Amino acid sequence: MITIHLDGKRLDLPDGSRLSSILQGHPADCAVAIIRPATQEQKKTANLAITTTAGNITIELAGTGAAFLESQKTVSRLALHWGDRYAAAFGPFPSAIKPLRKPRVYERGDVILGCGGYEPERSYLIFSRSRHSADHGADESGGVLGTVVSGRGVLDRFATGDRVTKVEPVISWADTSRSYTTTDPQLILEDGMQVVTRVEIVAQGYTPGKITTEAATSVEHMLVALQHGRFVVGRASSTHILDPHFAGADELEKEYRRPRREGAVTVRNGGKLAGGVFLYRTDVPNSPAHNMAGQVVSGIELVKLAKEHDVLMVRVTPERIDLLGRPLAKAKEIAAKAGFTLKTDKDGDDRIIVSQEPGTTLDVLNEKLATVTTAPVDKVIDIELDDAKAPDSCAVFRRFTGLKEHDAGMMPVFFKFEDVVLFKPPIAPGTKITPENQPVDESPANALAITNDTRKGAGLVGVRLSANKEFGPTSEPFEGTNIIGRLIDTEKVKKVKERETVYIREVKR
Repeated sequence: MITIHLDGKRLDLPDGSRLSSILQGHPADCAVAIIRPATQEQKKTANLAITTTAGNITIELAGTGAAFLESQKTVSRLALHWGDRYAAAFGPFPSAIKPLRKPRVYERGDVILGCGGYEPERSYLIFSRSRHSADHGADESGGVLGTVVSGRGVLDRFATGDRVTKVEPVISWADTSRSYTTTDPQLILEDGMQVVTRVEIVAQGYTPGKITTEAATSVEHMLVALQHGRFVVGRASSTHILDPHFAGADELEKEYRRPRREGAVTVRNGGKLAGGVFLYRTDVPNSPAHNMAGQVVSGIELVKLAKEHDVLMVRVTPERIDLLGRPLAKAKEIAAKAGFTLKTDKDGDDRIIVSQEPGTTLDVLNEKLATVTTAPVDKVIDIELDDAKAPDSCAVFRRFTGLKEHDAGMMPVFFKFEDVVLFKPPIAPGTKITPENQPVDESPANALAITNDTRKGAGLVGVRLSANKEFGPTSEPFEGTNIIGRLIDTEKVKKVKERETVYIREVKR
């Protein structure tokens, strides 16, 4: 038998077991981190990993004062003894501190060694939840052992019954020949091996009992970018990994900014990579170009070992609340599960949600209310987009109709004649629509197309209900036509009127 750890949980397996035996349901394209059991290339960092029943915390040590945490006897006594809005104390346990009997100012994230009643035999490991001044029975140094650099959201979740279950030094792995990422299901597992399968992220401002909205827009962008549970590594540097798939669009408003600690998740708010999502491998200074969006609470090893082009499995808390395109009955289920009130203009099982206020997840959770506008299902037109043949044109179409962020979008009807309907989405001047996926011998029936940059009417969207061997869906010659998909609801589009705004919903293949 061999013993491994899968996402921190111990597993006993038969000799010769392969990676596939422990990854049931794990996406085949998503890499996992493999940390092989070898001590010669492991190096202790200045950090400690603290596992608690409320989540995982990493602290950056300020000196050698935390050596007492290497004792399993001490760790076994670290149960939550008391907590308030300012701090949470675990213990008691004996220590050798000499209390100074003097109040000190502590910052959020400070980890303090103090004692109750100035008795060292009743010492506590204290986590500062917010900036405050107090006499925690610390020694002349103030008792600060270090600072929480990963998992600060856990501090707000501590509750009666929580305890510290494990304390261990954070190990760096310089030799990637022994610690690496892989998608090979036939990899033979070794005794003592660690396998990390996913990165878990908690959104900035989110705790189960309290929501703050200082980063609501940035969090929403992160939730959109990672909503499919994938982080695609487009760049891997010594300090961070980057998923650029939502980069290059409009700039974001500047929001909550803080020093980017190990495990921080940020969204770039300006420049060429505006919209890119960054995960940090190490501490770097604050930047006005980066908004804080979240914090990695589990799986930092996968972040540190990821290579360019790796796809990582990610899970973000909370789940995104986006009701657009949803049937009203489904939206009611989502509201009931998430604990907010759904206020609608009209009721009925045949209605589809076409707008939502507020528009961000954290604002909905904070207000415990979402107000939605609905439309009859016969006013919502389903379409299918062809990313394989026209990726750039589909990206432009989604961006300016709202389908990039939501399951439902809008387009104004520009002109209608015979079996052709033309739409004019608000595409910004200067947007590039290069020729791609042009018809060859015939434009197929029910094709959806956008006029490319070779014609004056670039950006016009059209659908033609019948096949045509001369003109595309926007009534342009084939060289000016990019086919981006097809119309599904042909009968509905026959009923639209000029200058009417229609609702569209993308159906995934």
